[in-house]
Amino acid sequence: MRAGWRRALCWAIALIASLSLSLLLPVHAQESFFDSNPRSSDIAPIPQVHPLPASLNRWQPDDQGDYFEQIEPIAMGYLIWSRFPIRVFVEPSDRSNWVDAVQQAIGEWTVYLPLVTVDRAETADIAIWCRTPPLQWNRGELGRVRSAETRFEVGIDRSTDPPLLAHRLQIWLRPDQTANYLQAAARHELGHALGIWGHSLEPTDALYFSQVRNPAAISARDVNTLKRIYQQPTRLGWAIE
Repeated sequence: MRAGWRRALCWAIALIASLSLSLLLPVHAQESFFDSNPRSSDIAPIPQVHPLPASLNRWQPDDQGDYFEQIEPIAMGYLIWSRFPIRVFVEPSDRSNWVDAVQQAIGEWTVYLPLVTVDRAETADIAIWCRTPPLQWNRGELGRVRSAETRFEVGIDRSTDPPLLAHRLQIWLRPDQTANYLQAAARHELGHALGIWGHSLEPTDALYFSQVRNPAAISARDVNTLKRIYQQPTRLGWAIE
């Protein structure tokens, strides 16, 4: 069984890395804490529940409900962060409206999960780029241009002892949007990066699946959903044997 998990871990990480890295911005592997190439001896941890961070633990769900049923766990479990603060790199830009929108979104989510900005993408858990997302190509169709996109990658953090099964994310935010839509897009994509890997069906939620004329702030339903996600078991953040 352990050998089976070893093979499953290697195949899952290799597949995710190949799908992600082909279009991700390059990083200097020798300077990064993150290892996308598992060893044959690496064995995936069993799914476990992490303790809630204090800020999220204090949140008391109200009667507005959530949209947890719309959230999709990946093969390794829910996209849950377990070491705080979560490190966020924001690409330097002379577009002040873009930078302001991103920083505002970070501040909004920091109320619920501890976030800190860092100066180098190589050391970040989440990197946010001031540029158009990579094109998605479908056979017989032109590439579709999007205003924002978030992608994740699973690997091993070997900066700890023992190493941990880990993930990291990259967000692309197209800068040529109005300030209102920029902030909404940053808020929305950062919600994905923090673990809400799915969409709400209600336009009053920040993670609503479509762009609207008057974008919503982070709602009670968004936070209720986030808290339920962080109460679920995951392999991410646990030690590789």
